[in-house]
Amino acid sequence: MSAAQPADRSPHEVLERYHQAMLAMSADDLADLYEVDAVHELPFLFPGMPACLKGREEVRATYRAAWEHSTARAGALRDVTVHTTSDPEVVIAEQTVVGTVTGSGAPFAFSNVLVIRVRGGLITQVRDYMDGLRIAHSLGRLPAVTAMLEGERL
Repeated sequence: MSAAQPADRSPHEVLERYHQAMLAMSADDLADLYEVDAVHELPFLFPGMPACLKGREEVRATYRAAWEHSTARAGALRDVTVHTTSDPEVVIAEQTVVGTVTGSGAPFAFSNVLVIRVRGGLITQVRDYMDGLRIAHSLGRLPAVTAMLEGERL
């Protein structure tokens, strides 16, 4: 890990730290990468998670609760492709998260694309496109998701 101060961190360095925090399931390390008023969006259905987190502390609280209650344990990132964009504040990562479900030991893998905007070495916006249905399936929660969706008016 780089000893750079937040203002000196490039989007690529922030992404590296993001990955480390995610694999360690450290809500504090993850949230500390965010600007106070950052926005973290989850545009695709991810059962149990809100579509938008507003602010560093909401990121911290939401991920802390999610990781404390989840039986999914990420073990590694595979097939990571990082794209540099024409906007120097934006980095895009395509990746596969692999891990196991505690208790059963069943493996899981899901695709994820992160679009991260970094200003002054801190995240100001994330668009997190993760395959929440694959995660729900891995955890045996698809019947609950189906019931939830059947109850919604489209």
